[in-house]
Amino acid sequence: MTFKNYALLSTALAGLLTVSSAMAQEAATPAAPADDATEVVVTGFRKSLASALKNKKNDTRVSDGISSEDLGKFPSENIAEAIQRIPGVQMANVNGRGATISIRGLGPQYAMTTVNGQSFASADFNDGFRYDIIQTELASSIQVYKSPTADMDAGGLAGTVNIETVHPLDKKGRELVVSVKGQKSNNAKGGITPKASISYVDQFDGGKLGVFLGANYQELSDRADYLFMDRWFTSANTDGTTLYTPRRIRYRRIDRDTLRQQFNVAVQYRPVAGLELGLSAIHSKDNTRYDTIQQVFLFSQSNITTQDSDGLTALKTTQTNYTAENNRQLETRNLSSEALTGTVKWTGFDNWTLKGVLHYTQGKAYLTEEAAILGINIASSTLDMSDPDDIKFTTSNDLSDAASYDSALLTRNEYPDGAQHANISDEVAAQFDATRWIDMGILSSVSFGGKVKRDTLSRYSTRRDLDGSLSAANTPASPVSTTIVDNFLDGADTVDRTWAVPDIIAYRAALAASGIDVPTVFDPTGSYSVSRNISSVYAMANLKGDVFNVPFHGNLGIRYEDTKQLVNGYLASGSNPVNSNVSLVTGTYSTPTDYDNVLPSANFVFNLTPDLLIRAAAAKVLVRPILDTNSNLATTISTGTNSDGVTVNTIALGAATLKPLTANQFDLGIEWYYGDGNGLSLSGFLKDVKNGTYSSLVCPASFDGTALSTNSDGDCVSTTGAIYDITETKNDTSVVKIKGFEINWQQSFDHWLPVKGFGVTSNYTHVEPSSKGTSGFHLANLSENTFNATGYWENKTFSARLSANYRSAYTQTSAESFFAREGHTIRGRTLYDLTLGYNINSRLSASFGALNITNEKEEAYKDIASRWQMTSVTGSSYYISLQYKM
Repeated sequence: MTFKNYALLSTALAGLLTVSSAMAQEAATPAAPADDATEVVVTGFRKSLASALKNKKNDTRVSDGISSEDLGKFPSENIAEAIQRIPGVQMANVNGRGATISIRGLGPQYAMTTVNGQSFASADFNDGFRYDIIQTELASSIQVYKSPTADMDAGGLAGTVNIETVHPLDKKGRELVVSVKGQKSNNAKGGITPKASISYVDQFDGGKLGVFLGANYQELSDRADYLFMDRWFTSANTDGTTLYTPRRIRYRRIDRDTLRQQFNVAVQYRPVAGLELGLSAIHSKDNTRYDTIQQVFLFSQSNITTQDSDGLTALKTTQTNYTAENNRQLETRNLSSEALTGTVKWTGFDNWTLKGVLHYTQGKAYLTEEAAILGINIASSTLDMSDPDDIKFTTSNDLSDAASYDSALLTRNEYPDGAQHANISDEVAAQFDATRWIDMGILSSVSFGGKVKRDTLSRYSTRRDLDGSLSAANTPASPVSTTIVDNFLDGADTVDRTWAVPDIIAYRAALAASGIDVPTVFDPTGSYSVSRNISSVYAMANLKGDVFNVPFHGNLGIRYEDTKQLVNGYLASGSNPVNSNVSLVTGTYSTPTDYDNVLPSANFVFNLTPDLLIRAAAAKVLVRPILDTNSNLATTISTGTNSDGVTVNTIALGAATLKPLTANQFDLGIEWYYGDGNGLSLSGFLKDVKNGTYSSLVCPASFDGTALSTNSDGDCVSTTGAIYDITETKNDTSVVKIKGFEINWQQSFDHWLPVKGFGVTSNYTHVEPSSKGTSGFHLANLSENTFNATGYWENKTFSARLSANYRSAYTQTSAESFFAREGHTIRGRTLYDLTLGYNINSRLSASFGALNITNEKEEAYKDIASRWQMTSVTGSSYYISLQYKM
């Protein structure tokens, strides 16, 4: 569908809504004031929907949002899962837990997330802001701004998500809410995991002083199972097509156990008329333990026999005499984020509003990994991929038999193997905003201001490895544990359900008994720092008037931002004699980069009737090269060996001089608000993205003086056979165009059904990029079609909600997913969630929730739909909670 069609559809709907609105007004007696339609006297979920719809209507910007049902009661158990129900928003999960979001086709790294309008730092946001480390009790409301105004920080190329916390003077009287919850992920080990939270808000000094206190504690356990083809052999057919033959199939299980703590405090004080002081503090901690267990089957090209092929894929194959690696990795990811914000607002001067903000935020992460790798020989195996819904893989070995892993039989026996990273990111900012109320013709006021901030990220990396395979004397008597993987994939596909697990505790004990102390060695190629000094000023005219007797309001603004960036790192070469996986420091380097940007913006709302409006917006937006631990702003190198004893160098080339991504964007929409909390809207959007970044595997003629070439297996190798996996990140000089439309419908059925309390909220988004390939800048994680719907029923005692979330197929590369080293496409799927509520009395309520109730699995294919690439199973999860309000 072309944008011309969108415009025609928008015009047609505008006519329909205009007629419908006029008929509704004629039928109304007497006529209601403009805002009466959104003054909904309801509670619970319907209250949150009505509040969000009112915020959307009153905002000059293109925005959508969600609001809490009450203090400490957000309408979802996960912030990312709540945001995905907003038009144009797509969610990505980790182990089945909502983690990151994309807006209008642009990935998580292109969206900006703020808390109360200010940054919230983390040292480990590798793929955009991680919403799964923030508990829902932090949020009073969440708004997604798809068109900016000049007074907003730049950085949201896709949009800006603002999480608003509780403002205590906005509450009425004292409230104390205590809640407890138990949750169980169906496939996770262990029992029910607990959660407890307490929220307190009160006013003092005759309503001049407001205080909010919140504390949360949560434990979570989840599990994800993956069967996937990591790599392929390729060969040319005589007709010019390519035949793909399986090269490396993998089993992978990830068990996660998480402990979270969160504290937030807010104080508002209005000591005299016209003066408001505010102070807020947030501390969030997320400590997660990963237990990753995998079997990696390393097929040899010369020992593969193809039994059946469709000409494009070897569907049935047999393999003989190859190595399988049983790999267990224990990881810790201890994350913390905190923010302290002070605000002052003065309205004591006639026709002036002055605001000031001082803000500090810091994120810390300590990441460790410890791995044991056991290699054994597989005599033979059979792989049948002819049915993508039932992959069949069998081996001649019993992978659950501990005798198969006798130290004398091991072809690879390595422990420990792993890196440690200590990351710190922070931001210090000062901001000033002023508004002068003029009321001169269509000019109602003028706003202007500025902001200075300094962002930094530092990463200090070490490694702890013992070179080569362990001798029998240093190997545990039983290298594998009595604990085994069981119920792998929860019944999906026909593969091994159980296998033995390397016993890392036994390996630790064996080394200690042998008196071997493995040192921790500084890794210069994994250590660097990045700093940015950003100065910005803006001016904005706020307008209000009539055009051909149609009232309008809006703004025109311009923002100027100057960025000075400095990347510091280490020059290194050779091998450290203590650990050959680490290089020796030979020097340091500093790479400065300066750039500035002028960012105009315009937002207008035209009220065709009090309840029918046209919204239009245009802006230039940007996002700077991502400042996180996966940004590739500095060159990083890690070295190891594979099962064949071949050295593998994994290199991310530094890209310190990357330009910021920019986009020119346009929005046009029509919105109709009617009845109590009902609304219907259609909007179209265009976005032209320039300087998009992309990463690709490359094989240069040489690296660091070593000549390189591509071998027959497609690997980049040196003359000695060492493998070089080199990733390069660059700006794409072409312009990628994104266009699409969103439809949003929110409806109470009280006037249609004899039973009150039924309703629905739903939305559909279509996004169409001009570039759909995987070369150059491409929109990974983009689903062209998404649909969300929640049907609900509630009264004063009971409530029920059934939600469906559909997203169509989307592509990923190695930059977006560990499971897509050579690229894949995730198939479209629909997830269903159920929530039931019971208000026991006016103070005590209970709720039950079931997530992914149909146990949908995630599947992927390579290039063509018939070529299976991945199956993932996370299972369903359930929770029950109690909330007491005093």
